[in-house]
Amino acid sequence: MPIKYKIDVLAALKEKGYPTTRLRKEKLIGEATIQRLRHKQSVSFEILSKLCNLLECDIGDILTNEE
Repeated sequence: MPIKYKIDVLAALKEKGYPTTRLRKEKLIGEATIQRLRHKQSVSFEILSKLCNLLECDIGDILTNEE
């Protein structure tokens, strides 16, 4: 049962006012994590929690469990 992203996280962050330049500059998310998100790779629960806070959503709005 792979877990996949429901949304383009970086695009959603950009819409909320957090383009990658701001994420890097304010040290909200590191470059390695940005690259992992860009390539739809897994990230830690700590990062997922931070993403939920920035996007004002729940983890279920970001991830899905596909069978």
